[in-house]
Amino acid sequence: MSRKGERVALMGEGIKVLIKNKRARHEYFIEEAFEAGIALAGSEVKSIRAGKANITDAFVRIQNGEAFIHGMHISPYEKGSVYNLDPLRPRKLLLHKREIIKLHAVVMQKGLTLVPLAVYLKKGLVKIEVGVARGKKLYDKRQSIAERETRRNIDRKVREAYRSNG
Repeated sequence: MSRKGERVALMGEGIKVLIKNKRARHEYFIEEAFEAGIALAGSEVKSIRAGKANITDAFVRIQNGEAFIHGMHISPYEKGSVYNLDPLRPRKLLLHKREIIKLHAVVMQKGLTLVPLAVYLKKGLVKIEVGVARGKKLYDKRQSIAERETRRNIDRKVREAYRSNG
């Protein structure tokens, strides 16, 4: 499911966001977002539900017509057996073939990459939001920080004015 410029993970009923990648929105311009399933073992699902995963340094790579997420750390489940899986192993993303082809074509363009934005539960299944991203330059990051500060100052002034008049 593709939504340009929208947060797929935060839309609709029955969705619980478990992990967000705030760093991705700071370091990249997100041009498009896709929802994908992810192939996990049972103990990995339990760890993710407990919030024991990290997608900050993760990225998506397309190999042999399949999409894999690399660098996603899922801590071993405490109550699992001695046969827990490697926390940093590549995990397959479950996408339609046409979506993989489209993503591969987009990534071949200069400066575009695939980054995970959020991991969430949707109808009891673990889903991941993958963004097609373009890297920000240092001045873009400074501009984003300045805009955020300006927004905070305006909100603060509005609150103060509302309180003094109220």
